[in-house]
Amino acid sequence: MIALRFYRIYDIGREIDLDWLEHELAKSYVTARSSLHRVKQKSIMIEDPPLTIRMQGIRAERDGAPFELSVVARVYDIGAISFCFVYENVDAGFSTLEDIALKFAGQEGLSDFYLQYLLTLGEIIRPHIKNFAINPDFFEDYTVYVSDKRDDSIDPVPLLIGEQTTISPQIREEIMKNSLSYTTDDLAIISWDSALLCNPEIPTDLIDLIEFANVQVLELRYYDRELTRQMEKMYDDIEHADRMWRFLRTHQYHTIMGMQMETYAEISEIIEKVNNLIKVTEDIYYARVYATALRVFRSRQWSESVSRKIDVIRENYSMLSDEVRIQHSNFLEWVIIILIALEFGLAIWQSIRK
Repeated sequence: MIALRFYRIYDIGREIDLDWLEHELAKSYVTARSSLHRVKQKSIMIEDPPLTIRMQGIRAERDGAPFELSVVARVYDIGAISFCFVYENVDAGFSTLEDIALKFAGQEGLSDFYLQYLLTLGEIIRPHIKNFAINPDFFEDYTVYVSDKRDDSIDPVPLLIGEQTTISPQIREEIMKNSLSYTTDDLAIISWDSALLCNPEIPTDLIDLIEFANVQVLELRYYDRELTRQMEKMYDDIEHADRMWRFLRTHQYHTIMGMQMETYAEISEIIEKVNNLIKVTEDIYYARVYATALRVFRSRQWSESVSRKIDVIRENYSMLSDEVRIQHSNFLEWVIIILIALEFGLAIWQSIRK
């Protein structure tokens, strides 16, 4: 048995109430809440499991050969939508898997289908979510190859890199170092944009863990980009405020500070949810697979970039707050000086009148 699972994940920029959405969509579509199957419930904790929507399959052609692919969409409460195109062949072996993988290398020939399903699902969800918006050019894609047999005599590297070529020892080592096994009969190799899972039983849970890791990375990328945009706007607003008259400048500073605090609170909250999208507690092997996926996908670098930008926003808020306090103190000092001057002037005027 072989299977190819082609993923493309998009962000809609808003959190979603999945319970409410499930209730709305269940009237017209087959829906379910995703869950892991082969582990104890407390071993892996998913605070709000994604909503799975079964969609109509597609027929894709590569090199004149037709391929029937089933389609599953998942909606995550943190504001992500995942599409998975699945090809399965229960009678094929690893050589067929490699041949089909090379035909679809880089998910070649599937982009138009993704856009079609993105539009379709967008039209389904749009009435149920306020300010719904998707950027079709911003996504995370990933491919998972599955085989029911582990064969160490077969080289998995061409499959994972998507081309038949002579691989340097350094690249081979970089790919193969992310190999994990639970028994002598299974194997998981995780690379930057694809993974190979060999297991006598369909490794549904491992597939889901890899999808969760990709969703996390997409969300970190999205909010890293959003923070960059917010910081650029913040600097432009501060530069504009600095050219204003002093009293208007203070008011503008207050406006900027309010926007910064709102951005800081919203993004800090969602990043906390992203980082805690799933928790692997007791299952050591699943924890290693999940941690390896996050490391290979460079989740830590994206998370650190987001944290640095949040810190910059917080520091700018603090500096603006200090500036506002200084200007307020200066204003009070001038008020006191003017009142003292008025008092002296009034005293002098009264003495002259006498």
